[in-house]
Amino acid sequence: MPETYFRVRWPDGKEQSCYSPSSIVADYFRPETDYSLTDFIRISESALGEASERVKQKFGYYCSSAADQLQQIRQTAARFEASDRVTVLHIHQ
Repeated sequence: MPETYFRVRWPDGKEQSCYSPSSIVADYFRPETDYSLTDFIRISESALGEASERVKQKFGYYCSSAADQLQQIRQTAARFEASDRVTVLHIHQ
């Protein structure tokens, strides 16, 4: 369950490195792929939720860092329109 980062480019061109406590995010996102903002949020919720669940299964508690990352994604996404595009640039451990 290695920590994994996925780098995204928001519709305004700014890039952000996002954290996941599990490599499961690589099963949800494809590098160099655009997602509608709505899809990006939905996929992030699923991926980070599953990553946090894996932490709970292994250590007995949910990952607060995954929840914090999801909150940051939601806050940033709130600045854009649902039809805007977010690009997942790459995923790395």
